[in-house]
Amino acid sequence: MADAKVLEAQQWLNTTYQSVPNYNRCPEDGKTGWPTMYAFTRALQHELGITALSDSFGPTTMSRLAALGDIGPDTTNGNIINIVKYALFCKGYWGGAGNGQWDIDAASAIAELKGHAGLDISDTDVQPKVFKSLLTMDAYILLAGGSEEVRNIQRWFNGRYLSKSTFYIVPCDGHYTRDVQQALMKAIQYEVGIPEDQANGNFGPGTQQGLRDHPVAQGDSGIFVQLFSAACVFNGSVKEGEDTYYTVFKSSFDSNLTTYVKVFQRFSVLTDNGRGDYQTWAQLLVSTGDPDRPAHACDTRFHITQARAQALVAAQYYTVGRYLDEDEPKELQKEIQPGELSAIFAGGMRMFPISQYNGRGLGDFTYSQGYSHALRAHDRAVGYGFNRGTVIYFAVDYDATDEEITSNIVPYFRGVQAGLSSRGKRYLAGVYGSRNVCSRVSAEAYTVYSFVSGMSWGFSGNLGFPMPANWSFTQIKEFRFSAGGDSFDLDRNVHRPFTDRGVGPENIGGTTAPIEVFLTYIDQLRATAVAYGSGDPDRLVLDYLRYPRYDGEILGWNTLLDTLGVSQDWIAYAVANGPPRKPTFTDPAYGIQVNVDHLAATACGHYVKGSGGLTSGGQGWRGDFAGWGGDLTTFYADWWNNEDSYASGYEFCMDRLAKLNQISSFAFNDLVEDADGYVIGMALRSGGNVDQVFRDHLGGTGPLSRFRQLFTNRYGSAANARAATRIMLCETNDLITENLRLLAIQSATEGALMPSVLPASKLDPFINGYVDTLQNLMNEESLIARRRAARE
Repeated sequence: MADAKVLEAQQWLNTTYQSVPNYNRCPEDGKTGWPTMYAFTRALQHELGITALSDSFGPTTMSRLAALGDIGPDTTNGNIINIVKYALFCKGYWGGAGNGQWDIDAASAIAELKGHAGLDISDTDVQPKVFKSLLTMDAYILLAGGSEEVRNIQRWFNGRYLSKSTFYIVPCDGHYTRDVQQALMKAIQYEVGIPEDQANGNFGPGTQQGLRDHPVAQGDSGIFVQLFSAACVFNGSVKEGEDTYYTVFKSSFDSNLTTYVKVFQRFSVLTDNGRGDYQTWAQLLVSTGDPDRPAHACDTRFHITQARAQALVAAQYYTVGRYLDEDEPKELQKEIQPGELSAIFAGGMRMFPISQYNGRGLGDFTYSQGYSHALRAHDRAVGYGFNRGTVIYFAVDYDATDEEITSNIVPYFRGVQAGLSSRGKRYLAGVYGSRNVCSRVSAEAYTVYSFVSGMSWGFSGNLGFPMPANWSFTQIKEFRFSAGGDSFDLDRNVHRPFTDRGVGPENIGGTTAPIEVFLTYIDQLRATAVAYGSGDPDRLVLDYLRYPRYDGEILGWNTLLDTLGVSQDWIAYAVANGPPRKPTFTDPAYGIQVNVDHLAATACGHYVKGSGGLTSGGQGWRGDFAGWGGDLTTFYADWWNNEDSYASGYEFCMDRLAKLNQISSFAFNDLVEDADGYVIGMALRSGGNVDQVFRDHLGGTGPLSRFRQLFTNRYGSAANARAATRIMLCETNDLITENLRLLAIQSATEGALMPSVLPASKLDPFINGYVDTLQNLMNEESLIARRRAARE
């Protein structure tokens, strides 16, 4: 939407400076953007007597401005005052009339901006560094998705370090970015005693030694605890099991910080001592971490013979990444050579496959290329005999910017997923790239694991971004490996336990799909239920699978299902006579771990209660509440807890709903379990047997069409989906569902307004976010199905 004062600013700039050599006109559209800020910068340079105008507010501009003095009541250059005033408008502050006069409006706006930025508000003059900050797109208020805790640290940086010659005002928007990471590095450099004119924000030898000299641990206090806790906050929350761990900015190292650090260390494959030692400092600050820490995996373009494998194992490298293929003319011979896999295994190593066809620039990444590359990778992997479920890491081997990730990289990986799906999803897609590439591709194209190019510490995609939650390997150092007179280039990789194990000899030449193990378990469990001789065997199977987490009255499951609870006699019989429990299985389509108890609880709800329609009333809404409805209700409470950062419910859904690598109350695996539970429960309700229904869905093409089945069969259209979602959140006219919704929201947050009392302008974007998320997943499946049909 155009802003009249921004438009006035743009028109003033173009009218005033249109005849100045090297001035570039800005758009007159009433929208703040970099072209307008660059126009302000060139205008200021002209007023300062600089003839070689540029978009950069560099040292010459800064020194000329410093020589002029602070801008305020004593300033006589009306155009410079107008630049200040109009720039304030473009940053969202009321700068007053553009009359070239310094007035109370300008002073008040500067005080407000300084207050937001953590600076002294008693001085309303515009110092050179403040002027520089005016001519950026940086924000000083909390923006959507930002953290108030991060913003507190940003403001603290500005207030503490602005007097340093090499420190400039950082944004205070609650987002951890490259600029904020650089500010943290400079703060550390100042505090360890590096002269301020040498503080450059790089992780150099002096900084490294300073951190070695300043470890922190529980009981310590002071500036280094503040800096360490800031680094912890910037690296975000860490999930371990079912629990999520956070920390806050603090000056005393307490037991809560120790707990967070231990979890972060385990997540990062460091010694979990709970202390801020050098390796932990390094891991918090740079993508390489300590490049000399223990690392037990590697990757290389060179052929691995049995002798090389044995030498690598002797050096404690147990897994090696190798290339599936290479573009013609294959001069480097990067791809796996005949007999190489056998040699790797005979030498005692495992391996993981990498797919890279050039991949070193933006032009290498389009949807069509991703689709084509996936087909080639699939065929090569089949040729090597890799079993179903093997993860292939598709490489982004350059520093893709955030805009390029949006325009090309994510579409490329959607093409990869479509290509693999068109061949029956025998193999799973992983991603290799910077932290930002890995995180965004995992969130938006659902790659199962991330191989992080951590040794590229200067990549913009590695600066100001925490490790992706689904990382499996990270490169930390390139070196020349030598053994017995043989030497070759090797990348050291840290491998995260309990993620992708790579390929061993047992993963070659098999014909049984991994899901078959789980389906056989369901077969055995139903046979046990039949032998039990009492009750509906299909219901008994679902009861056993959902027990104990989704049983009882604490979360209302007995009331929801009109039951006194799962039969303890049946549970005892199944434990004594049935197969061992399998609480999770690996999804054939996405490679994620599916929680069987949640899937079964959803299926049981739909089996017993069915599903609601497009009008309120009826027990079918209880079936929906057992799945997508209950999860969405909890997610609504989650939004309310984060409303300060996400005024828009739509943005909250786009950032947090159904994501692989985001900590959320409605994560991607939850939506998978809801969709599968709906399909399985409704099929059982139509008369199927539980073992066959599971097999038909999970053992067939169901995982490639689950979202399409949920969307089409439950809703039928986007309009119907929005109507059903509104009923679920606001008025089902079913007393049980209404009470459970109230319980779910009140137990998850305090003081939340119920959805029914929100105005449509507030609730509709949240509803649209859910519907659009589901529809986008459905559309991806539909596109894959059409491509597959065209091939066949």
